[in-house]
Amino acid sequence: MTALLAALPVLAVLLLMTVFSWSAARAGIVAAVLSVVLAVAVFDLGGEADGFGAVDGILGVVGEAGFISALIIGIIGPALGIHHLQQHTGAAQSLRAFLARVDPDPRIGALLVAWFFTLFLEGAAGFGTPVALAAPFLVALGLSPLRAVTAALAGHIAGVSFGAIGTPVLAQSALIDADPATVAQATAPYHMLLGAGLVAVVVVLIGQSLGPQNPDRQGTGPAGGSGSSRGLWRWGALAAASFLLPYGVIATYLGPELPTLGGSVVGAGIFMTVLVMTRRAQHRLQEPSTGPTTPTVAPSNTYQMPLIRAGAPYLILILLVVATRLIPPVRQTLETITVEWQTSGGFTGAVQPLYHPAMLLTLSFLAGVVAQKASFGEAVKVVVTATRQLAPVVVALIAVVTVARTMSHAGMTDELASTAASIGPGWPLLAPLVGAFGSFVTGSATSANVLFSELQASTARTLELPLMPLQGAQGFGAAAGNMIAPHNIVTAAATVGAVGQEGRVLRLTLPLTLIYVTLGGGLTLLFSQMAA
Repeated sequence: MTALLAALPVLAVLLLMTVFSWSAARAGIVAAVLSVVLAVAVFDLGGEADGFGAVDGILGVVGEAGFISALIIGIIGPALGIHHLQQHTGAAQSLRAFLARVDPDPRIGALLVAWFFTLFLEGAAGFGTPVALAAPFLVALGLSPLRAVTAALAGHIAGVSFGAIGTPVLAQSALIDADPATVAQATAPYHMLLGAGLVAVVVVLIGQSLGPQNPDRQGTGPAGGSGSSRGLWRWGALAAASFLLPYGVIATYLGPELPTLGGSVVGAGIFMTVLVMTRRAQHRLQEPSTGPTTPTVAPSNTYQMPLIRAGAPYLILILLVVATRLIPPVRQTLETITVEWQTSGGFTGAVQPLYHPAMLLTLSFLAGVVAQKASFGEAVKVVVTATRQLAPVVVALIAVVTVARTMSHAGMTDELASTAASIGPGWPLLAPLVGAFGSFVTGSATSANVLFSELQASTARTLELPLMPLQGAQGFGAAAGNMIAPHNIVTAAATVGAVGQEGRVLRLTLPLTLIYVTLGGGLTLLFSQMAA
């Protein structure tokens, strides 16, 4: 009965957003109030054992929720600014023209963004950056907002287990006192075997929004064809293999810091090389029979600015990410400045402002303003436009994060996980689900691992199961849960002007997540039996 009560806020969010199509703000407010009432009345938040009163407890969780929401807004704001700047200056049009020159099929450009671009940003920065930047880029390429958000969410999942330079695995290994390299080796196989399914989702979503640029290209190559996704499947398979194979090799031999970042860079290089070689070969084969051909590209008047200027915000962001994450002296210097707070009740918050993605995105936005020669008035107009979109987002974020922090501090999350752990020998089937649940309520794979890695370890000892398959399942599930975390969905929807439609996104990502996690459960059982 206690576990059922603990689950009510989660069930409320799921039902209100998916069944009743409520916005994240409305559903979050109801769930937040419900979680606070249950925390105080049933789980004794602010009771004698806590050492602080109920009022202090409520203020503490709301304070933490507000602080975390502010950090997320710090990412959404400049990401929105970059999107509106690209539209205002014509840079987005120039980038579309460039992608058309790389390949006339717009679906190829969308695949590059939804898969390799999101994975690179996840590996380097994490914390919501990939979806916040990729979703509006995909909309600019022609995807509907709903499909753009879903594609960006699905596209970065395989990288989340090792996102932000391996942070989730490093936190997990510290908690269970294990070698990070061993945990990385246990986690990577799940995505290596199942990650192609994520590319399949991306291919379908792209195919539903985009068709071939030129119907005359039907049958001329892998990307030709008049069907919505026809021909794109081969490129999707190449994209999956190009990333997942290097990703697995790096995780196996080099540890947790670089599988996502390195896999995305190497994979994009392989993909682009094969793409260019294939197109050149097709062109040579066509020449004898068709004579000289004119590439299917946008008219010359669409090239409103040089490519280097049009892509300035993204290029600067990549340079900043590499410099701040991969150059130790730079990283250590930026990490020395920390802003933190703590109440007498143990509620805390901390941020490294110079290292946080919000700073990198803000600098990238300003670089874009300068490079694209936007006037001061134009820059202000872009900022005002982006800021106006944030108001309803703030409400939704504070509400859903309040649910997460309340459940964590009141022990409701632990209650649900402990109840699930009592299932016995069948536990491996549900182990990834616990990781996904952790990300659902926290919005972070790192936080999910902090919450439940020790639970997975203690369950393994109690049931005499091998440890590493369960730890790998934990990291795998924590990554998958990012597809359904409400404040991740809120972030993504905000960047494409889909505020209030978060429930529609969740209806798409929830079944995808459940399928992915269920398949992961089957692998966990198999890996546990093999390691026994």
